[in-house]
Parts: sequence; structure tokens; C-alpha cells
Amino acid sequence: MTAEPIVPDNRLELWERWSASRDVDAREALFTAYWPFARRIADRTARTYGGRAADREDARQWAAAGLLEAIDRFDPDRGVFFEAFAARRVNGVVSDGLAGTTELRKQISTRRRMRQERLRSLAASPDPHSGSSALERLADLASDLAIGFMLEDEGLAADPEKATSLPNAYETLAWNDALRRLRTALDQLSPKERRIISLHYIEGLDFTSIAAAHGLSKGRISQLHKLALTQLRRRLLEPPSEYPSG
Repeated sequence: MTAEPIVPDNRLELWERWSASRDVDAREALFTAYWPFARRIADRTARTYGGRAADREDARQWAAAGLLEAIDRFDPDRGVFFEAFAARRVNGVVSDGLAGTTELRKQISTRRRMRQERLRSLAASPDPHSGSSALERLADLASDLAIGFMLEDEGLAADPEKATSLPNAYETLAWNDALRRLRTALDQLSPKERRIISLHYIEGLDFTSIAAAHGLSKGRISQLHKLALTQLRRRLLEPPSEYPSG
């Protein structure tokens, strides 16, 4: 398949750092730089298998794994463009994965796994700043899960093909104000927390794929996810007069 061109920036420097010292920060930056390229391959390949949402989500998990494998195996000194090298590997991993997935697994595996790990992350330990009662902790958990649904729906709303199918409630002033406040709250997160939230809720990657991309444990990604959702909840619950404008 024809590789899609990548606009040159600091990739040469990143490749030199990664090749010379296996710098995990350089590896993470390379993954971030080339992820849109791998995601396009995943989405295009998924469309050939019917284009169902479950297919696309599974395809993106395999694309992330294929991209990381390509980064680890690539030798810049061979004079081959990374896009050409990676495209073949990513497409192969995605195609093999989709071909071997059963109909039932296509429909439920990724969504169920992601929602289960998301719930485990949020319920892992009580928020020390929340009330101590079980009822208050349950209310915090429900709020965090609701914010997760908002984050997912915000990604859907950005897709013109899906925007017309959204319920009328999404067009209300209250909902738009909530989304505005959510976007403002997202800006208050650290860059790593924002990246994790974006990869999980918008790009649809599970914690295992995100952990591999960042060189961290799955448990650490789970902790950062919980911390980010807790911060978003607190900011959304602040009175409007105290909430920063944005």
C-alpha cells in the first residue's frame, strides 16, 4: 500500500535520541507524532470489514501495537522512510486482527473491556477530598462515569456524519454550557493527563495500549485517569461564578 507522507518537524532528532539511548520520552513523542498516520490505516482497514464501530475500536488497538512494534524495529540508518516501513506492519497487524475476530467479539470485546477497566480505575480507592460515606462515594463514581460519557459524546459531536443522529438534548443551552465548561476544565489538566483522556475517550484506546505508548504500567495509567476525572468533576461542580471563563 502507498504510504501517506508525514510533514517533517523534529522527527529526525527524536529518531536520533531513540536510536542512540532508547529514550522512552522520545519513543512516546514518536508514537504521538505518527499515531494519526496509524489511526488512518486502522480506520481505512476497518471500513473494508464493514465499518462497524466495534471493528474500528479493535482496529485502533492493533494499530497502536503495530506502530509501537514498528518504532522499536525501525533502523533510520537503512535509508528507508519510516512511513513506508510502518504502513506495512500496521496494516498487517490490523488486517490479521480483524480477520481473526469473531462476530460476537467484534461487538462486545473492546467496549466491555474498556468500560470495565474504566470502572475499576474510578472505583479503585475513595477520593480523599470527598465525603467518607458509601453513598457519597457512589455519587462521585456516578459523576465521574457521567463525565466519561460526555467526553465520548464530545468526540462523536465532532464527527459531522454522526452529529445529525444526536438527540435534541445535545443542542440545548444547558448541554452546550456543560460541554464548554468541560473543555475549559480539560485545559486545566497536565499535558500527560490530557493526552491520556484524549487517547482513551476520543481515540478509543484502552489502558494497555496507552500504557505501552507512554512507557508506563497499566496501573499508573489507571491512576492518572482517575486523577484526571476527579479534577474534572470538581471543576464542573464549582459554582459558575467561581468557574474560570474560557
